[in-house]
Amino acid sequence: MAIGLLVALIALGLLHVLPQLARWRSDSAFRRWVAELADISGGGRVALALLVPLALCAVLWWLLGRSPAGVLLQLLFSLVVLVYCLGPSEFESDLEAILQAPDETSREAAAQAFAVDDAPVAWNAPALGVAIVYAALRRRFGVLFWFFVLGPVGALLYRLGQMLGRDDSLRLDPGCRTTARYVANMLDWPAAQLLTFTLAVVGHWEAVTGAWRRWHAQARPTSWYSDGPGFLGAAAQADILIDIEAGDGYAEEHSDPLVELRRLRSALLRALLAWLSVVALMVLGGWVG
Repeated sequence: MAIGLLVALIALGLLHVLPQLARWRSDSAFRRWVAELADISGGGRVALALLVPLALCAVLWWLLGRSPAGVLLQLLFSLVVLVYCLGPSEFESDLEAILQAPDETSREAAAQAFAVDDAPVAWNAPALGVAIVYAALRRRFGVLFWFFVLGPVGALLYRLGQMLGRDDSLRLDPGCRTTARYVANMLDWPAAQLLTFTLAVVGHWEAVTGAWRRWHAQARPTSWYSDGPGFLGAAAQADILIDIEAGDGYAEEHSDPLVELRRLRSALLRALLAWLSVVALMVLGGWVG
């Protein structure tokens, strides 16, 4: 896990300093592979689409580990995979594009980079906050969660699973698309639970946990894979609304999407630091033990 933490820190640092790395990513190979499986339908196509690249990743990782410079090569391989998976576009750069836009029309256009399931993002604080927190889950926190759990194979599983389940430009039969969406939702579920708890710790605890409990009280038993982590959006919206309502005469300022964007950006940064700190403590605990 110590190597994983080091790789995560380097990857996040590289994307912060060189956000243009995001433009070098290409999903063309995976798209061609999915297209090659057009004769297979339903869950079998999803399984093959994911298992073959994951098996190749695992085998390459194993082979690199058996070389004389195994640890270094595995570190570099993990770094390449993680940088590729932290996307498909650089999260902080898209936030900066909104903040630096010269007018409201430009800001609203920049906010569409955070659209969820191709639904337009309305220019108001709650809608923008919900879109951003889902983007944070799927571009950063979900990738990191599975990377820390399963290494580069886990990060690749999450990235390809999200692409297969949520990219409507992929030509999938109805059964395959439904199964792929279920897989994407299942991969989201544990990371979203942890992110919600972290946002409660760094934000408004009662508002976030209250929204989380209400969502789960009304959710169907199958919602963890059929509906996706709707509790995360509900928690983010509750966090923003309680901030607006507690404006103490400054509700207009707090309801400004840019003000809430800066606050949410800070909360997500604290959440990221909290995750990395927990992993660091686990590493230190392992060394001490």
